[in-house]
Amino acid sequence: MTGEPHKPASAKDARAEASAWLERREFGQWSPTDQAAFDAWAEAAPANMVAFLRVEQVWQRADRLRALGRPMRPAPQEVPRHPLSILPKLVAAVAILATIGMGAWFYGPVERAYETPIGIRKTITFADGSRVELNTDTVLRARVTPNGRYAELVKGEAFFDIQHDAALPFTVLAGAYRVTDLGTKFIVRREAGRLEVTLVEGSAEVEPIAEGVPGKRTVLVPGDIVVASADGLKVTKKTSPALANQMAWRRGLLIFNHATLADAAAQFNRYNTKRLIITAPSVARRTIGGTFPTSGVEEFAEVAKGVFGFRIENRGNDIVIAP
Repeated sequence: MTGEPHKPASAKDARAEASAWLERREFGQWSPTDQAAFDAWAEAAPANMVAFLRVEQVWQRADRLRALGRPMRPAPQEVPRHPLSILPKLVAAVAILATIGMGAWFYGPVERAYETPIGIRKTITFADGSRVELNTDTVLRARVTPNGRYAELVKGEAFFDIQHDAALPFTVLAGAYRVTDLGTKFIVRREAGRLEVTLVEGSAEVEPIAEGVPGKRTVLVPGDIVVASADGLKVTKKTSPALANQMAWRRGLLIFNHATLADAAAQFNRYNTKRLIITAPSVARRTIGGTFPTSGVEEFAEVAKGVFGFRIENRGNDIVIAP
């Protein structure tokens, strides 16, 4: 173990390296440099931290060294042990882990947070093969327990491509609602006072989980969109082309089909710090179609000027569209 960041070629390599890190922590002179090297290794690939947590858990069961998930720190000096004494247990731990497999992300109530700033997208790939694509200005927390996989969408929008596992169900929590995967690709968008779930493929169920929240358990089929608001759950249907347009953000695009300028401006403002401002209802009601990059605020304003003859004014971080 050199301490250099390394992306293992296989789950077996990840387990071996995780065992080496654990041995080094318990019986070496753990330093801030070691901690930095470990952090880099853990971040290099999702399987690395998964492997370490699982090796540590088996070691905890075998020797009761510490509670799972405690931050890395030097071993107590008052309990010296010879480094070789850990090797048989580590070998046994690796053998046990090999029989468990890598189906789960990790064991124990370990939570990680992911976020994107305005205008940035990010894809997260978990150890079980599930993927989550975060849209602009999104915060997601993810954790796994022995009973299931959980993600909390704090705000924003995310596309979920989930590897179904009946023994370890995947659940998205968003405010007062829960979305449960039944072998699914779906989008969840959360904003103030509103939650929207769009099923792209497979099946999913949406249900309220807080007392006094209107609505009941609803099972979705592809093309279904459920909107949760103060009035309860409302399900509508979208065509395949409409769904494709809705997911265009995954390619960095916004596609409008008879959208009002007010709606188009609201969409652009999600992705840009330079904002579109519409000053008059007569402007806001006009409709437009076309495909634009999510960063194309100025291009959109020029189209509005060319098509409708509106005035365009740059005011610092605002682009004002006026009659």
